[in-house]
Amino acid sequence: MCSAGAMDGLVWSDGLLDEARQVRARVATALSGLGLPGEVELIGGLSVPGALTKGDVDLHLRVRAKDFGDVVSRLRDVLPVASPHAWAATLAVFEVPGSIPTGLAVTPHGSEHDARFRLAWERLRADPSLLDEYNALKSDSVGTAGYEESKSRFFSALATPATDARGWARPTES
Repeated sequence: MCSAGAMDGLVWSDGLLDEARQVRARVATALSGLGLPGEVELIGGLSVPGALTKGDVDLHLRVRAKDFGDVVSRLRDVLPVASPHAWAATLAVFEVPGSIPTGLAVTPHGSEHDARFRLAWERLRADPSLLDEYNALKSDSVGTAGYEESKSRFFSALATPATDARGWARPTES
């Protein structure tokens, strides 16, 4: 693991975990106040102690599949759209105004994107070697032309339980 402090615009998550949790609670309360269904989870680097992060808060709103279209439509009325290039049939992303940069990804329960967010971050929290790989990826390539593609490959592999973060097959138990 890298030494403490900031590097290349990255910071350690540990010093921002409490603030990220407060942002999650504030957003969950606001969405509930708008009558929007779903569960708001803290994901991203700020959800993992010991992770390198750019310091932004990533939130995941999980909704029932039947509510997805309505929730996305209603959020378009109150939040700016973010990352339109990343939008898909089961993923919408919004910017949440506030004191710390915050993104809100919306997915229907059980979708590919729902699983990708939940499983990848669960694995990073549970496996120190995967967290080391994540931190190395961040410190080696954040801000480079290939960063987004490398990060996407890493997370795609993490979201596939039968592979490790490099995409290699995990040994099966007999």
